[in-house]
Amino acid sequence: MKKINKPLVSVIMPMHNSEEFLAEAIDSVLAQTYQNWELLIIDDNSTDGSCQLAEDYAKKDPRISVLKNEEHTGLPGTPRNLGISKANGQYIAFLDSDDKWLPEKLVQQLPFFRDNRTAVVYSDYEKIDKNSNRSARIVKAPKHTDYHQLLFGNVIGNLTGIFDVEKVGKNYFKSIHHEDYAFWLSILKKGYIARNTETITALYREHSSSISSRKWRNITWQWNIYRNIEGIGFLRSANYFISYSIRALIKSLI
Repeated sequence: MKKINKPLVSVIMPMHNSEEFLAEAIDSVLAQTYQNWELLIIDDNSTDGSCQLAEDYAKKDPRISVLKNEEHTGLPGTPRNLGISKANGQYIAFLDSDDKWLPEKLVQQLPFFRDNRTAVVYSDYEKIDKNSNRSARIVKAPKHTDYHQLLFGNVIGNLTGIFDVEKVGKNYFKSIHHEDYAFWLSILKKGYIARNTETITALYREHSSSISSRKWRNITWQWNIYRNIEGIGFLRSANYFISYSIRALIKSLI
């Protein structure tokens, strides 16, 4: 692992036709008070000006790299996996190209990894609208979670999550929907816990193309994870699914 005084954090940013919001996302990484990071932007065959914009940033800052998929995959897990495979950091974090981090995110989260049982650190986050307006719509998560608790519903906002490669190795996303939920389950299934900073470190943008705006149309994705990915029996899956649905409803009302 590459270390320069402080551990390196690899930030994975998948991108597809993100020209409208991309600069805000990149700028939020540049604004981090913790500066030992690398940003891997993975272009999923964009057709707008986002790739050129990303490359312009990379020319100005050697910590930024732009990777490219030859074909549009349509699933964010595929470009994320490419980024993970190229990442050099002890820690790997995720930020979609339409979301934003707050400046203290990394400096607040990294100290939690000193606990040997902690492999994932996450935080609360705030919803913003298309124009980046904040209105205190805060999604709060529990203080900590483990594999069994996480089965009742995903409390780890992917834009807030960081995992420790030295503890769990490089983990990769499955080619399914709700891939982020299955990803965090796969890490915690190894016996580690995830801890919440109990601070707001990121801003999640809601707009017409965001996944959360299609939550109820795609709720069957969750059932697939319980039954086919985790191999959980019908009755237990139904119990988890009811809990997930209630949590999803509450989150959608924020």
